[in-house]
Amino acid sequence: MAESPDSRSLVSASSQLNLMEIEAIDDKEFDIPQVDTPPTLESILNEPEDEDEPFILEDTCILNTENIDAHSCETSSLASSDSGDPVETNATVHGSVLRRNVLKGISAQMVSAADKVDAGLPTAITVSNVIAVGTSHGLALVFDQNQALRLCLGTTATGAEYGAVSALSINHDCTRLLCGFAKGQITMWDLANGKLLRTITDAHPPGTAILHVKFTDHPALAVCNDSGGSVFELSFRRVMGMRTCESRCLFSGSKGEVCCVEPLHAGPELKDHPITHYSLLAMASLTKILLIGLKPSLKVWMTFPYGKTDPASVPLLAWQFVAAQKTINPVLAFCRGNTIHFLLVKKDESGTIHVIKQRQLQLNCDFISLSWINPRTLVLMDSTEKLRVVDRPSQEELETVDMAELQLVYNSSHFKLLALVGEKTCYQSVCSYAGQIMYLGTKSVHIMTLRNWHERVDHLLKQEKFMEALSLAWSFHEGTAKAVLGLFAEPAKRKGVVAEKMVEILLQYVDRSLKKCPEQGKIQVMEQHFQDLLFNQIYPRLVENSVARGVFLESLEPYILSERIGCLTAPVMRDLLSYFQENGMMDSVEGCLVHMDITNLDIQQVVQMCWDNQLYDAMIYVFNSGMNDYISPMEKLFQAIGPPLREGKPLTDEHVVMGNKLLVYISCCLAGRAYPLGDIPEDLVPQVKNQVFEFLIRLHSVEAAQEEEVYPYIRTLLHFDTREFLNVLALTFEDFKNDKQALEYQQRIVDILLKVMVDNSDFTPSQVGCLFTFLARQLAKPDNTLFVNRKLFDQVLEFLCSPDDDSRHTERQQVLLELLQVGGVVQFDEGHLLDLAEKAEFYQICEFMYDRKHLYDKIVDCYLKDPLRKEELFNYIHNILSMPGYSSEEKQLVWVKALQHIKDLVSINSAKTAELVAVHFADKVQSVITSLQDDYLAFQFLKCLLNPSSRESLNPQTVLKLGPDLHELLVDLLCQFSPQQVTAFLKTSQDYRLEDAVQITEKHKLHEATAYLLEKKGDVQGAFEVLLQTLKGKLHKLALEGSEADKPDGEEEETGDEVPSLLQRVEEALHDIIALCQRSSHGLNQQQREALWFPLLEAMMSPQKLLKGADTKHTSEALKELTMKVLNSMSSFIAPPAIIQRILKDPVYGKGKLAEIQGLILGMLETFNYEQTLLETTTNLLNSDLHWSLSHLRKAVSRGLHPRQDHCNICLQQYKRRQESEEEIIIFSCGHLYHCQCLQRKEVGVLSERQYSWSCYKCTSNQGSRPADRPSTESSRSHSASLAQTKVMSAHRGIVAEAHGRKMLTEATLDAQQTQAWDHFRTLYRGPSRLAVLTELTHSHGNERAGLSNPVHPGTGSIYHSENFQLKLSPPPLVEE
Repeated sequence: MAESPDSRSLVSASSQLNLMEIEAIDDKEFDIPQVDTPPTLESILNEPEDEDEPFILEDTCILNTENIDAHSCETSSLASSDSGDPVETNATVHGSVLRRNVLKGISAQMVSAADKVDAGLPTAITVSNVIAVGTSHGLALVFDQNQALRLCLGTTATGAEYGAVSALSINHDCTRLLCGFAKGQITMWDLANGKLLRTITDAHPPGTAILHVKFTDHPALAVCNDSGGSVFELSFRRVMGMRTCESRCLFSGSKGEVCCVEPLHAGPELKDHPITHYSLLAMASLTKILLIGLKPSLKVWMTFPYGKTDPASVPLLAWQFVAAQKTINPVLAFCRGNTIHFLLVKKDESGTIHVIKQRQLQLNCDFISLSWINPRTLVLMDSTEKLRVVDRPSQEELETVDMAELQLVYNSSHFKLLALVGEKTCYQSVCSYAGQIMYLGTKSVHIMTLRNWHERVDHLLKQEKFMEALSLAWSFHEGTAKAVLGLFAEPAKRKGVVAEKMVEILLQYVDRSLKKCPEQGKIQVMEQHFQDLLFNQIYPRLVENSVARGVFLESLEPYILSERIGCLTAPVMRDLLSYFQENGMMDSVEGCLVHMDITNLDIQQVVQMCWDNQLYDAMIYVFNSGMNDYISPMEKLFQAIGPPLREGKPLTDEHVVMGNKLLVYISCCLAGRAYPLGDIPEDLVPQVKNQVFEFLIRLHSVEAAQEEEVYPYIRTLLHFDTREFLNVLALTFEDFKNDKQALEYQQRIVDILLKVMVDNSDFTPSQVGCLFTFLARQLAKPDNTLFVNRKLFDQVLEFLCSPDDDSRHTERQQVLLELLQVGGVVQFDEGHLLDLAEKAEFYQICEFMYDRKHLYDKIVDCYLKDPLRKEELFNYIHNILSMPGYSSEEKQLVWVKALQHIKDLVSINSAKTAELVAVHFADKVQSVITSLQDDYLAFQFLKCLLNPSSRESLNPQTVLKLGPDLHELLVDLLCQFSPQQVTAFLKTSQDYRLEDAVQITEKHKLHEATAYLLEKKGDVQGAFEVLLQTLKGKLHKLALEGSEADKPDGEEEETGDEVPSLLQRVEEALHDIIALCQRSSHGLNQQQREALWFPLLEAMMSPQKLLKGADTKHTSEALKELTMKVLNSMSSFIAPPAIIQRILKDPVYGKGKLAEIQGLILGMLETFNYEQTLLETTTNLLNSDLHWSLSHLRKAVSRGLHPRQDHCNICLQQYKRRQESEEEIIIFSCGHLYHCQCLQRKEVGVLSERQYSWSCYKCTSNQGSRPADRPSTESSRSHSASLAQTKVMSAHRGIVAEAHGRKMLTEATLDAQQTQAWDHFRTLYRGPSRLAVLTELTHSHGNERAGLSNPVHPGTGSIYHSENFQLKLSPPPLVEE
C-alpha cells in the first residue's frame, strides 16, 4: 500500500464535479422557517456563552422517510437526529475504498532538511499545484508535482525570531504563499521566484500565534485566526509601488474564542456561481458556528450552536459543492464531537439567500479531522487516528483505515489559550485538494485518494476474496455501490463494462479452483476431483438460478458428445433430459443419451419419451445397453412399418426413417457392432446374431392376426427396400466362412426369399431381378455352399423377357443385364437367351452376348436398332477402329458395316458422321456422297466435313484435303438450302475454282455472292454492275410501292408494313456497293473512279422523279438522305466541282429551284469549310510551336554567364594578373572560369572545322574520367557543359581586339555542343512532324482534297448548328532550360 505514485501526477488540475449525480439531496430536506430579521454581528458577539438550552433549528424532514433518497434506503437502520445509537451497516461489500501512498520523495527531503540545514520538524502542510511544508524552525519547503524541492523560503535566523511556521496558505492561482508563525508574524512569498513580498507584524494583537491564515477566492483578500480566538480580514494593496496590508477584526476573541475558519473556495468551473460573489467565511468557536459574508459588505448569514458537547472535542469545518435538483450549491459540513451537521447555502429565483439545515450524521467516535473527498463521500479521522470513509447520502461507513504509523503532527503548542481543545488539534496537518487528502506525519507525508471501481475489485481479487469481489462488482452493475469512481453514468454502458469484469472474476475463480487439484496420482483421480467439483459443488449453486442452470446444462452437451465426461450424477442426468425436453431440444436428448451411462435412469420412462419423440437411435441404445435386449427394438419398429406395407399404402417420411434405421440396426447386429456406435461385447456377439436370425425367419409375429402371411418380417423388409435388405444379407454372408450354424441360417433365408418372391405377384421385375442378381453373386463365389434350383433361373428369364407385357421394358432389361454381369450367364442356355433378348428388343443384352462372342459388327446393328443409344454408335465405331486389342478382321467387318449404314449415320448426326469419315474413311468420301442419294443429307454431311469448326471433334488434328469439285458441290447445295451462308463460306474457303463458283451463284441468282467472286477475280466493273442491278431492282420496287400508296384501306396496311423493310433492304444494298467502290477507288485513276461513282449517283437520284405527292414524302426524304451518304463517300475520291456539275445536270435537281438543292450544296460546303479551318489552325499551331521553341533555345544560348571565382580553376591565377598581354578567358555555364591556354595544356578541347569545342575541366574530371581520354567531346553529355562557350577578352585589351572579338562572335556558327543541344531538343518531338502530317493530308491521292469519313448532313450534323463543337488544341510542350 505504501508505493510511491511517481508515475502519475500527485495533484490533478481541478476537481471535476459530476453534474449527473443529482440524486444526492432532496430540497424538501432543507425547508426551515425563514428569519425575518437576521441577527447582527454585535448581538451575536454579546450572546452569553453558557446557554443551558441549545438552539435547535426546526427540521421537519429528519424522520420523514419519504424524503430520504434512494441510497439511504439501503442501510438496515438509519440514525435519527435525536438518537444516540450508532448507524448499523448492512452486509454490502465495499472493498478497499481508499488508496494510500507515501510521498517518499517529500518525506526523505523533510528528514534530510532537518538533519542538514536544521530545518526542524514539520508543522504545517498546504497543497495546490505545489506542496508546501512548514517547519518548526521557520522554513517553508516548496515541492513540485514530481516531489522535487523547488524553493526553500525563509531562514533559520528569521525562524529564531518568528518561531515555528504555524499556518500556510496558497492562493487560487498558485502564485503567492502566506506563512503564519507561532509568534504572530505573517509573511507573503512569490512562488514563481521565491521572493519575500510582505512581512506583516501589525495585523493582530502581538504575542498571539497564528492558528490559521487562508486566502479567499478574492485575489487581494485573506483571513487569519490567532490563538486569542480573534479573526481578522487582511486586504493587500499596492500603492505607489509599495506593498501594504490593511487589517480588520471580524471577530473578537473576548466574546468567544474562534479556533477554526474556512473560506468557501470555488473551482474555475464554478467561478460564476451566484454564491461565490459573497466571499463566504465559516467560523467555528467553542460554542457555535458562524456563517458570514465578506462581500459586498460584512454580513452575518447564520449562527448555529452546537449544544452540549465534550469540551475537549475539536470544532471542524469543511466546504463542498454538491449537486441537487439539477443545481450545484455549496454545503458546509461542521462537527464537534461525534455529530456532523450539514448546511446548504442556495439562492432562490428571487435572489434571496437561504441557509438550510440538512440531515445530520452521527457516529460513535470523537473526530479530530473532517474532509470531503468527493461530493458524496466524507473522510473523517477519529481521536485514535483511524480514518473512516462515510457515504453521506446513505450514512454508511464504507471503510476504516488505521493511520497510527503516520505519526500525525499535532498543532497543540500554538493553542495556548485553548489548551483543552488544543490537545487534539491537527488543522495544519490535513489538507484536501482536487479529490486528494494529504496527511502530514513527523517523518512522512501520506496521500489518500479514492480507488476507481476497477482497482477496488482487483484489490479483493489479490486477496483471493472472490465472493466479495463478485458481490462488489454486482453492486457496481446494479448501481448500488458507494463512492464509485471511473464508471459511466449511463446504465447500459456501465453494465456492459462491469459485466466483462464479472466474467473475468469468474475465470480467475476457475483458475484458482484448477490449481487446487491433486498434484500427483492417476489421471482418473484428477478427473474425479474435477467432476466432483463441477457436479457436487458448483451445480447445486447454479440450480438456484434458472438461467444459470440452463446455460450450464446446455454447455455439457458438446462434452458428452465427445465423450469427455465419463458419467454424470443422477440428478444432473435427470435435469439435463428434462431441460432438453422442456425446451424442445429432442435432437440434443438423442445425441446425449447414446453417449451416457443410463443405468441411473428410469429406463421405461426414457424409452417411452424416445418413442413419443421419434428418437429411435436413443430408444435402441437404451434397450441394448440398459437391458441387453436386441430384439424388442426390432419388434417395435416392425409393428410401426408393417401394416402400411401390407396394405399397400404409401409410406410417410417417418416410416421411411424408421425402415432405414431398422435395416442399419439389423446390419449392425449381424456384424457384431453396437448401434448407433461402438461394438457389442464380444461374449454377446454370437448370441445376438442367432437371436436376430431366429427373429427374421419366424413364421409368424408374436401377436399375429389370422390372415397374416408367413414370414412377415422378411416379407416386410423385402417390400420396404429389396435391394438394401439383400445388400445387408450379402454383407452378413461374407462373414460366414466356417460357422456351420450360420451356413444353415444362410440356406434357410435363401429358401424363404425364393418362396416369398418367386410365387408372388406383388413384387416388381426389378425386385425379382435383385433377388436373382443376389443369388447369382452368391453362387459365383468359389466357396459357395448354397443350393438353388436351376429351373428357377429359366423361370425368371421367361418372366423378364415375356413379350406379352411391354411395361417396365428398360427396368427389365437392366435387371437381366445386371444378373448376367454378376455371373448369372452360366445359369442360362446362351442361344435361347439371345433369341429371347432379340424378341424382347433387349439390345443391351444382345450387345453383351455378341461382345462375349467378339461379333462386333453385329453390335453396330444393335446400336442402330436401339433408339436410346443411337448417338453412342459413333464413339463405339471410332474406338473399335482406333484402339488396340481388336484383330484386323474384326476391324474390317466393323469398317464395312459402318460404310453400309452411312446414310443412317448421317441422318442420326451429320457432324459426328463427318468426323468419323474424316478420320477413318477419308478415301471413300466420293462414294459416301454417292451412297447418300439425298441432296439435303449430302448438304448436311458436306457442310460438316468441309467446315471443321462445326464438327464434334473426335480427333481435332484431322485435316482433310479434298478436291475443288466437292467444295463447288457444297456451294451449289448451300445456294439451294442455305443461301444466306454462301458468301460467308466463299470468304472462309479457298479451295473452289472461281469460274465454276461464279456460274453456280449466277445460276441461283445470288448477286451478293457473285459480286464478291467477281471482285475477288479482279473484275471490279463486273462486280459493280451486278450490285448496281440489284440496287436498281430494289429501288424500282421501292418507287413502285411508294407511288401506289393511294390504294384502298385494306391494302394500305400491308404496304405500310412493307415500305420500311424495303427501305432497309435498299440501305443494305447501298452499303455493300459503296464499300465496293471505296475499296476499289484507291487503285483507279480519275476517269475510272467517275465511271464507278456517277452511275451509282444516278441510280440513287433517278427513282426520286417517280416519287411525287404528299404520300411519298417519307420515302423521298429517306432516299435523299441515302443520296447524301453517297455524295459524302464520293467526296473523298472525286473533285467537288465535278460532283456539283453532275448534280445540276440531273433532272431531279437541275429543273428545280435553288432551294431544293440548297441543302445538298451547303452540306458539301460545310465539309470544305471544316477542313479548311482545320488546315489553317494546324498550320498556325505548328508555326507558333516552332517560333516558341527556337526563341526559348536562343534565349538559353545567349544568356550571360556569371563566374564563381575571379581566378582560373587550373592555374589559380587571377585573370587580370597580366595587364600587359592579351589573354582569352573561357567561362562555362557551370560558373567555372579558365584561361584559354590552360585549357589547351590540359587537352580538354576538340578541334572542329572552324574552332575549338571546349568542355569544363573541373566538372568532367569530377565525373571520373579525363576529357582527353574520351574519343570526342561531342559524345559526352556533361551537365556542366554550356550550350555555348563564351570567350571573354581581358579588360585591358585594345579596342581593335574587342571589335575583332565581336566580329568573331557574330560570324560563329553552331558549335558541337550547340548541335548536341539542338539534337536533344529535336528528340522531344519524336515521330513525323506536324507539317509532314498536314502535307500528306492536303496532297494525298493525286492532289485531291481529303474527305471526312463521317458524313455531314445539312441541318443536322453541321458544325455551325452544333453548340458544343470545339477544336481540341493542345498547348505547346515545355522545354527545360
